[in-house]
Amino acid sequence: MEYELEYNSERELLIIPEYGRHIQKMVNHCVALETKEERNTMAKAIVDVMGNLQPHLRDVPDFKHKLWDQLFIISDFKLDADSPYPITSKEELKEKPEKLAYPKSASRYRYYGNNIQTMIDVALSWEEGEMKDALLYTIANHMKKCYLNWNKDTVDDVIIFKHLYDLSDGKLDLRNSEEPLSESKNLLRKRSSQGQNQKNHKTKNYHNHKNRKR
Repeated sequence: MEYELEYNSERELLIIPEYGRHIQKMVNHCVALETKEERNTMAKAIVDVMGNLQPHLRDVPDFKHKLWDQLFIISDFKLDADSPYPITSKEELKEKPEKLAYPKSASRYRYYGNNIQTMIDVALSWEEGEMKDALLYTIANHMKKCYLNWNKDTVDDVIIFKHLYDLSDGKLDLRNSEEPLSESKNLLRKRSSQGQNQKNHKTKNYHNHKNRKR
C-alpha cells in the first residue's frame, strides 16, 4: 500500500503556528459545517482544546476572550459562529497602534532622566510663592547633580537655569536669579561619599559571608 507524502511546502499556511496543523484543520472543518448550531457546538469544543494547549495563559486576564479571538483569527474571520465576547474584526486587527509620545527628556538633555520632567510638571501646577520658588531651586540643584554625574567636574548655574527654562517650555525662568545653586564640589562630595558607603557596605557583606563559611 502506497502513501502519498505531504510536504510542508505544499501544506496550507498556518495562521497561528503554535496551535499546530490539527487545530487549523478542525477550524477549517468547523467553518464548513452547514448549520450554525453545529458550528457553535464545535467552536466551543475547539476553544476548550486550545485552552488545554496553552495552560500558561490561564492566569492571563480575559483568558477565554483571547482564545475566542484566536479562533476567529485562525479561521481568517470566515467562521460564522456565536461568540460569548465581542468579535474583533479583521480591520481592527490590522490597525496600527498610535505612536507613543516620547518624554521631553528623551530628546533633550537625557542625563537628567524622566523624573526631572515629572518634577517640572508638578512645579508648573503650583501657584506662585515661596513654596514654588523652593521647589524650583530643589529641581535645579538636582539637575546640577545629574549633570555632574554625567562625567562632568563643574557646570555653570547659567547652563542649568537655561536647561530648566527649555524643559519647561519657557514657563520656569531662573535665568535672572541672583541666588546661586549648591557648589559643584559639595554635590561631587555627596556623590563620592555615597559611592564609598556602597563600597564599604559590599565589603562588609563579603567579609560577613566569608566568616559564616568558616
